[in-house]
Amino acid sequence: MRIWDIPPEKFCRNHLLGEHRELHAVWSIITNHKKAYANHPEILRWKGKLRSLYLRHEKLVAEMTVRGYKHHTPLELELATGEEVQDVLVVPYEEQVRILRNKECDCKV
Repeated sequence: MRIWDIPPEKFCRNHLLGEHRELHAVWSIITNHKKAYANHPEILRWKGKLRSLYLRHEKLVAEMTVRGYKHHTPLELELATGEEVQDVLVVPYEEQVRILRNKECDCKV
């Protein structure tokens, strides 16, 4: 489970769509108070920052739209509470870039 901190326009197709799917999982776990994965580091960093997660989703959707994908899974704006900025990283940004480079995909990092 991972929400990258890399701009969505840098992602290949698989990472763009994969993060969108993962973001919905994180959102569901937090907003529905699910116990599964509730203590995962990626979940914990978004608790109290659903506004920021919502904004990340909107960036992903904007990039998906630019690429011609149709989006049918909006998040509920009224649940987007808390901090607007995500300043906690599970993995440092430079390490995230290294990880993506090593995947030998079409990401532009």
